[in-house]
Amino acid sequence: MAATSSISSSISLNAKPNKPSIPLRFLRNPLLKPSSSSFNPLPASLSSSSPSLPNRVSSSRNPLALLADNDDDDEKPREECGVVGIYGDSEASRLCYLALHALQHRGQEGAGIVTVSKDKVLQTITGVGLVSEVFNESKLDQLPGDIAIGHVRYSTAGSSMLKNVQPFVAGYRFGSVGVAHNGNLVNYTKLRADLEENGSIFNTSSDTEVVLHLIAISKARPFFMRIVDACEKLQGAYSMVFVTEDKLVAVRDPHGFRPLVMGRRSNGAVVFASETCALDLIEATYEREVHPGEVLVVDKDGVKSQCLMPHPEPKQCIFEHIYFSLPNSIVFGRSVYESRHVFGEILATESPVECDVVIAVPDSGVVAALGYAAKAGVAFQQGLIRSHYVGRTFIEPSQKIRDFGVKLKLSPVRGVLEGKRVVVVDDSIVRGTTSSKIVRLLREAGAKEVHMRIASPPIIASCYYGVDTPSSNELISNRMNVDEIRDYIGCDSLAFLSFETLKKHLGEDSRSFCYACFTGDYPVKPTEDKVKRGGDFIDDGLVGGINNIEGGWVR
Repeated sequence: MAATSSISSSISLNAKPNKPSIPLRFLRNPLLKPSSSSFNPLPASLSSSSPSLPNRVSSSRNPLALLADNDDDDEKPREECGVVGIYGDSEASRLCYLALHALQHRGQEGAGIVTVSKDKVLQTITGVGLVSEVFNESKLDQLPGDIAIGHVRYSTAGSSMLKNVQPFVAGYRFGSVGVAHNGNLVNYTKLRADLEENGSIFNTSSDTEVVLHLIAISKARPFFMRIVDACEKLQGAYSMVFVTEDKLVAVRDPHGFRPLVMGRRSNGAVVFASETCALDLIEATYEREVHPGEVLVVDKDGVKSQCLMPHPEPKQCIFEHIYFSLPNSIVFGRSVYESRHVFGEILATESPVECDVVIAVPDSGVVAALGYAAKAGVAFQQGLIRSHYVGRTFIEPSQKIRDFGVKLKLSPVRGVLEGKRVVVVDDSIVRGTTSSKIVRLLREAGAKEVHMRIASPPIIASCYYGVDTPSSNELISNRMNVDEIRDYIGCDSLAFLSFETLKKHLGEDSRSFCYACFTGDYPVKPTEDKVKRGGDFIDDGLVGGINNIEGGWVR
């Protein structure tokens, strides 16, 4: 099924309202009929020899049309979104499209792009599904202009899904603004309640909409000072890109929880993105990070840096290096590949075991497994093969298959495993359900011994800064010690990356990372008594039932 999509009404930024209106008016048109035509998304400025992107299309992306559900979902924390901003390129929408492809791992439920046309009109297309499902040739043709922002996200299911897909575009008394946001505001409920008390009307359940309302009611001048004024009221994590009739603005929260980088193309176009892998695909050169607490304004006069507010010590998310980011990205000034390789080497040094082969839980455990194997002097082999073609739903036989969700995604290689003492490296253990099924899968394939090595410290606390994790009481490391977890998942030995060794490896930078998921010590204290609902997005590789997905936050 093609992606559900929406094209907004155009907004003329030069139009002057004749009478006062409510602060924001969100713009959505009836759903378009999806197009099935294929197209070439490459801008003319990119070489025709550039490698093509995989056209990954699932027949079951619409969560309202489930044929059958599985209770297993990917037991990993999930990054909620990725953002892109481009200024000064005539093919901004196509470049934005490609950059979102590169960030697809950060969000696979929805995508959108906003552009500014030559006549100062903001136009937006959003849709539910993968980037390749939301956009086609005709839709990109409807997004002209040399300024664009884009967004990919994970979202809750149900009828509210489409309207929560970003970027958001809203009109207010001085014009219009578009925004794409990566992160999570811990004081969202209070801010929204205060705004509603004063007459604001909300169209979505997203915390990002609060930012637009705060901009609309701000009395600061010029526009970027409205953003500063709004951000000074926010608590939590936010890396955002804004677009107006003539400006692109990038802002990062004072702690710098979520990444945001800046690059430049050979024609001078400025690019912002959540990861450097997006810059690589569109041939933009990485220049630097957007600093924590910084506002960067890009217009015809160039790039101007402004300080958001006096900011504390940075607290960048360590899980970007453990799991979220692609290995080929540079995040927080460090190579993700090198970080994961070193984590594997540390595991081999601190938690050695006699083994015949080292394997990884693909894909996120591969680099750490390579590091472990290199340090241990043992061959790395592909003992588990991951299927990349599993949709969100499937038809299960009436006679239930044990560990069905894991078996759909991971296939053991008997020739690698049979009769062997196996070290299997994974990036993390969340609830332990997937790990136990993987161990059972390896034993059924003939593994003589199974030793699990985890390239992160135990996760004992939920994240409030833009990552989907279960509540703390569902985290296995918060309920059991290492020996108890070993017995629960059924492996012969289990070891985690030492927290102290992790900080030692980071050296002088160790103080600039957030370790709340490992320690329960939150840099910004959650002010609202709510947690992510366990099971919404996390288990063994495929989404759970529709009733589990709806909502996303519970008190």
